[in-house]
Formats: sequence, structure tokens, C-alpha cells
Amino acid sequence: MKICGIDEAGRGPVIGPLVIAGACFDEKDLPELVRLNVRDSKLVPEKKRKELFNEIIKLAHSYKIIIVPADEIDSTNAKGINLNHLEAIKAAEIISELKPDVVYVDSPTSPDAKTFAKYIRDHLDFLPKDIHAEHKADVNHREASAASILAKVTRDAEIEKIKKEVKLDFGSGYSADPITKKFVEEHWENTLAKYIRHSWGNIKKLKHLKAQQKLNFQN
Repeated sequence: MKICGIDEAGRGPVIGPLVIAGACFDEKDLPELVRLNVRDSKLVPEKKRKELFNEIIKLAHSYKIIIVPADEIDSTNAKGINLNHLEAIKAAEIISELKPDVVYVDSPTSPDAKTFAKYIRDHLDFLPKDIHAEHKADVNHREASAASILAKVTRDAEIEKIKKEVKLDFGSGYSADPITKKFVEEHWENTLAKYIRHSWGNIKKLKHLKAQQKLNFQN
């Protein structure tokens, strides 16, 4: 039996991509995830995450990692597809390609994870025997923990690429971070704007403020 875990990294930040990963394992190989002490990526130090990334890939029957850039998040949002739906669409893409028997997917909807499972099923080309959508699946199921590590390490690498390109410190990438806030306010309209999620609330406020200032100037 082939069992798959699915998880994401980067839902909340205003800068950078959302990464969704799926990792499938033969049932007989699952004890090795326990031996490796594979856990939710948030519980694993960065150096260890990178080591586990390689171990997981070697152990996995198959895996798939999807990087969703900021402009894709914005364009789907403009079509009325919120982040939960987008994540479900990408999870369905992973399931349809990897064709597991059983899936454990970390659900962003809580406490009713059934809604997220329905979102996924609505977009499937391949239907597994079971899809278990569960809040904190990345903590409770090693398969989802493995996917969490694949997603987190990949997103961290993407963020490093962005930092090298922009040659500026944009902090954690979260809106509440003063360094991130300053970067966004200074660059949301220039060539660096492609890395910023314009559908996030703080960018909408900046756009509204600019429109008001323009209106006041015209008056």
C-alpha cells in the first residue's frame, strides 16, 4: 500500500511563494520515518531539516513539490479562488500524479477539515481509497511530517534566491515584521513587486492610501 502525506509552507507571509509538497511511501518503509525522527518541520532545526530532506527523498516511493509564486497567488485570488481552495487544487494535482492509496493532508480549515477534503476531491483525476484531511496532520502523521519538511526546505531555498536577487533584507516576510513592512512599502510598485503578494491586506491598504492621495491632489 502506498501512503502519502501532503503539507505546505509559506501560507502567511506577504513575500515569496507558497510551497506544497507530497511524499509517498510504501507502507513497509514507514517505520524508517520513525527511526529518522521525522517530525513537523517547525519542530526540527534548520540544519537537521536539510539532512532529513535528502533522507526523505531517498526513502520515498515518489514525491512532488509545487512552488506557487506570489503572482499566481494574486491571480487566482482575483478569480475568487482563496488560499484554501488554491492549496486544495495543488494537493489534488499532487494526488493525481502520485496516485497513492491513502492520503494524510494537513488541513488549513479547523475544526471542520471535511470541507478541505471536499475541496480536494472536487479537483481530483484519481481517487484514492481514503483521504484524511486533518488539522495538525503534520504533527500527528509521519507521512505529513515528511511532506512538511520537503515544503519548508524548498521554500527556505526559494527565499534565499530572492534575497540574493534583491540584495536587500526583507526580514521574516510576515506583515507584522517591521523590516518586512518597510520593504513592502518601499518596493510594492517597482521591479521587486513580483515577489510581493498584492492580494494581502497590507498591500490593499497601500493601494487605497495612494488612490486617496491622488484623489485629494486632483481636488
